[in-house]
Amino acid sequence: MPDEEVIICGVRVNGITVPDLNEAIRNAIIQNKRSLILNVNILALNLSMENVWLRDLLNSAKIVFCDGAGVILGARILGYHIPERITYADWIWKLAEFITENHFSVYFLGGKPGITEKAAQNLLVRFPAIQIVGVHHGYFNMTIGNPENDSVLDSIRKVSPDILIVGFGMPLQEQWLLDNWNSLNVKVGLTGGAVFDYISGELDRAPRWMNDNGLEWLGRLFIEPKRLWRRYMIGIPLFFWRIFIHHILRVPLPN
Repeated sequence: MPDEEVIICGVRVNGITVPDLNEAIRNAIIQNKRSLILNVNILALNLSMENVWLRDLLNSAKIVFCDGAGVILGARILGYHIPERITYADWIWKLAEFITENHFSVYFLGGKPGITEKAAQNLLVRFPAIQIVGVHHGYFNMTIGNPENDSVLDSIRKVSPDILIVGFGMPLQEQWLLDNWNSLNVKVGLTGGAVFDYISGELDRAPRWMNDNGLEWLGRLFIEPKRLWRRYMIGIPLFFWRIFIHHILRVPLPN
């Protein structure tokens, strides 16, 4: 699997393409090698600077792929090349096709009540043979040992999916996987953020020309200004400041 590893703000990021990513998932399932395959954007890297547990989790994953034009630019500043941005809003359709063709099974966890079911229905319209073996919303008590959390774990264990996609948003989805991964009989764990909102049609995307030219963040800011202004207007400058401080000035990362 040809890829270049890039270290950005202490996190190992794989410069990987969609075909190589799909192949890595296939190999993990066929070889029964339980694997976390996570993704990073500017938000994730900022959060990893503030939460050592998140940085450690990302660095323990089999693959960490790039889901942000800002990460590609940050890598370029450091002299590295990441071949493409893999964002779930686009990749999920290719992933669904890949899952269907390989006869794998998938479980969807996350989103508002009713949204994940609608997302599954929309995928089934396009891929009638896809094996979606379970869905559950993300509005439950996720505390370890809580009956609601235990019920979700039981529902996943009963169907033993090849792939689990967790879409709670960062860093809640990563925290949940960290807490519960060893209690699951899942071969591949993925973190999908708002993927179920996009599949269901609940959340609009920015115009294609913005998405294709590194401006999806701006389009999303126009769509959800109240929720996202801090992430982008503060988070983006902070990320590039951290690249300057920790990579160019060589200031040690926080422990």
